[in-house]
Amino acid sequence: MKGLRWRYTRLPSQVEDALSGEEGEEEEGKEEAAPAPTPEDPTAPQLTEASQVLGASEIRQLSGHLPPRVTGHPWSLVFCTSRDGFSLRRLYRQMEGHSGPVLLALRDQDGQVFRWTGSNSFFVKGDPDSLMMGSGSGQFGLWLDGDLLHGGSYPCATFNNEVLARQEQFRIRELEAWVLS
Repeated sequence: MKGLRWRYTRLPSQVEDALSGEEGEEEEGKEEAAPAPTPEDPTAPQLTEASQVLGASEIRQLSGHLPPRVTGHPWSLVFCTSRDGFSLRRLYRQMEGHSGPVLLALRDQDGQVFRWTGSNSFFVKGDPDSLMMGSGSGQFGLWLDGDLLHGGSYPCATFNNEVLARQEQFRIRELEAWVLS
């Protein structure tokens, strides 16, 4: 895709440790949308819309590890499957013209939110048919199909862990792309 550039900032490995304590809160059907944080909460960014993937505590924890250049900027929801449908091409179209850092969050059909260990660098490869993140041992840490309906996760050096979901192959329940500037 022309004009589409990706830039990443490594997060400290404490993110996974902090987030892993919340696994019990992710039961299917019990997860509520995170409301936009109140202005009195200086640790949380202002969201343009409620998130269907990230809870308020996850948003606060993530925002504490973002680079200073995006601190204090609102998070703009550019794409979400519940509003924009399940289409990688649509995600690419929605991202055109946005040059700021992007946070991609997804929840699978089992209610799992993917966690990154931060133990090493990673890269992304995208084309109209798929989006892949992380690599190692000839497999991708995270793979999403062009319809954004199915994904796969395999052990890789980038995430330095086992499968990121309960199963190697999964069905996407919700995906969001937030522009952080």
